[in-house]
Amino acid sequence: MKALVMTKPGEFVFEDRPMPVPKNDEVLFKVLQVGVCGTDLHAFEGTQPLFTYPRVVGHELAVQVAQIPASAKSAAGELKEGDIVSILPYLRCGNCIACRNGKPNCCTTLKCLGVPVDGGMQEYISLPAFHAVPAGKVRPEDIALVECFAIGFHGVRRGNPKQGGNALVVGAGPIGIGVIHGLKERGATVIVMDINDKRLAYAKDIAGADHAFNSLNTDPEKTIADITGGEFCPLVIDATGNLGQMMKAFDYACAGGTIVYVGLVRADITFNDPLFHVKELTLMGSRNATKEDFANVIAGIESGRVNTSGFVTHTASLDEAPAQFPLWIKPQTGCIKAVVSIP
Repeated sequence: MKALVMTKPGEFVFEDRPMPVPKNDEVLFKVLQVGVCGTDLHAFEGTQPLFTYPRVVGHELAVQVAQIPASAKSAAGELKEGDIVSILPYLRCGNCIACRNGKPNCCTTLKCLGVPVDGGMQEYISLPAFHAVPAGKVRPEDIALVECFAIGFHGVRRGNPKQGGNALVVGAGPIGIGVIHGLKERGATVIVMDINDKRLAYAKDIAGADHAFNSLNTDPEKTIADITGGEFCPLVIDATGNLGQMMKAFDYACAGGTIVYVGLVRADITFNDPLFHVKELTLMGSRNATKEDFANVIAGIESGRVNTSGFVTHTASLDEAPAQFPLWIKPQTGCIKAVVSIP
């Protein structure tokens, strides 16, 4: 089978690999669509700290069940050959304290497909049946978006917004769009800030944000205060991974508010302790997603409440992908989400 391997930053090669042979409770999947994540693009740039080369990238997957061996029938449950499903790409141990406490998304030995282990930019992949998430009537091209949105939904679930309450989303990139959809699913009033007018327009017109503003053109604190009647926000979710913005979140939260970091930065974050205490803030991290988040996204797409229109801005076949990666990185390309199809 054909596999696309990133051998080092900026370089891909195609390899002819043997077909995976499922073991124990593993199922063989035919890969159909692969969403390109910021992780993949950063690996191509050489700036992804957890990435190891050579590697088959890709963890946002739409796949078809190709073979369920007898050894996996029990684990597969109602899964049938021919089903098109989403893949939970986080390989957990099942035994550590996080897994035992129902938080496999932060397993102490977690490995994400396409980062320290090979991912989905190959024709077939074999994984334990547990990782297949039924996708109902969602189209394969939308199934490849589920993982991206699920990360946003998980951050929202962590923040537990109240119906009608104000929630600020900092960053309107792909993960931020997922956060906005997750907040609207829970009935929050969504304020989004970014520095990209096209992304802000998408956040408001398609994702359904109630307020959107460019923080380069206005004073963010004053704008948020004006929108909220001077109270600021009970929930602030950062989806930028930008150190400065993550530290500013403490100013945007109201007294008794919650801050959730969905964005990740490789740096030390500092904050003013008196401000943190006076407001009695809650600070949370949010990592990956769970099957519950995947199911919630799929239900939202099926119902039409999660609008994927225009989210995929660029597409390529597996053969075309190596030439497209350098273009998708450039801001002038206007790439929100790219998807690679595998025949």
